[in-house]
Amino acid sequence: MGIRLSFSLLLLSSVLFNQVRGQEKLNLKQCIEFGLKSNPSSAISQNEKRIADAKAREALSGYLPNISFSGGVDDNLKVQEQIIPAGLFGDQDIRVAFTKQFNTTGSLQLEQAIYDRSLIVGLKANRLVNQQAELNLQKSKETIIYNISSAYYQIFTYQQQLELLKLNMDTYIKQLEIVSLKVQKGVALQKDKDKVLVDYNNTLSQIRVAETNITLAENQLKYEMGFPMQEKLEIEKLDTESKEMPLDVSHDFKSENIIEHNLDQVSADLLKIEEKRILAGYLPKLSGYARYGWNGFGDNLGQSFSTLSSFSSIGLKLIVPVFDGFKRNSQYKEAQLKYDNALQTNKLNEGKYRLEFENSVSKLFKAESNMENDRRNMELSRSIFSVTDLQYQKGVTDMKDWLDSQNSLKEAQNSYLSSLYSYYQSKVDLEKARGTLTKFFNSL
Repeated sequence: MGIRLSFSLLLLSSVLFNQVRGQEKLNLKQCIEFGLKSNPSSAISQNEKRIADAKAREALSGYLPNISFSGGVDDNLKVQEQIIPAGLFGDQDIRVAFTKQFNTTGSLQLEQAIYDRSLIVGLKANRLVNQQAELNLQKSKETIIYNISSAYYQIFTYQQQLELLKLNMDTYIKQLEIVSLKVQKGVALQKDKDKVLVDYNNTLSQIRVAETNITLAENQLKYEMGFPMQEKLEIEKLDTESKEMPLDVSHDFKSENIIEHNLDQVSADLLKIEEKRILAGYLPKLSGYARYGWNGFGDNLGQSFSTLSSFSSIGLKLIVPVFDGFKRNSQYKEAQLKYDNALQTNKLNEGKYRLEFENSVSKLFKAESNMENDRRNMELSRSIFSVTDLQYQKGVTDMKDWLDSQNSLKEAQNSYLSSLYSYYQSKVDLEKARGTLTKFFNSL
């Protein structure tokens, strides 16, 4: 079954990869869908869930019938003799062998636990172990969604940066043509051309850095998706005008939506069950058994099989703990302290999750405000530069004003790019802080 499952996952990943490769560009939802199916973390979490199921069956086996067979053949090379003291059958001691050289035995035994409180308490942990595995599976899914979203937005920001740098490059190329003509006509100095050339070269270097950053970010996205590194991956351009701000986020926090919070609760409940299981070890254990077997003796091997005779028995076995050197008592106290620490840790973590949510709300509002302000500032800087550029062409301003306005535009662009990425990252951080990454993915 494991081979068939692995083959099915491999086939599904292959089909999905071929579908993705056939598309020109992927949007964020498509990237996440691919990652949820192809990222190795998903397979690991699925295996952890299967391990939890196996542990549940293992715990249940303690209260199911246990059937075993045992057998053997003994060759008594020198048969042991026993002594019948003198006076019972005569005046001399009598040496007697109560077996023969070959002895064949076999028995089939069934055991059934009738009452074992520690096993009963342990069975209650099965539901929690399965719940823990389900939560870890969900946590893995949310981690993939978060990492892919962050990498996707990083690529988009670098692409925006590259577009703006290329626009700046076009401006410098045109300006170099203009200032070169002016130098030839003697109405501009060579140093003016050199200043433009310096900015041109700087921008060219920045373009190369941006292209490298895009490649690195794409590789990071491929890694998070489980996408082949050697294959080309392109993403769709985001609509920066559509923000879809969450409504009433200040009242939207529910600790039960946080996977880590729920895992904390389950871990504490498991510690409580372990405490009860140790305490149950003080109680008696009762089990029953039924045995059926064969015995055979002979001076040769064949005779030991031909003389087999059967026997059977049934019975009860009671184990009553009396004294174990305070071992169980120490284990019980240790379990109590672990459970109490888990409760205290959960209280600390709950406050931490609330703090992360409140901070994420503040960061998102601030990031949105900064992005809108930086966008307006960039548009204003572009408008000022257009006017200055026109003035320079008409000779009513000098190169210094032109360079100053161009540098102001570049600073505004850099501020906008920084706030743009901060906005998208803050949005994903908020979804994570309030435990709604899956809902965020489904709404894409």
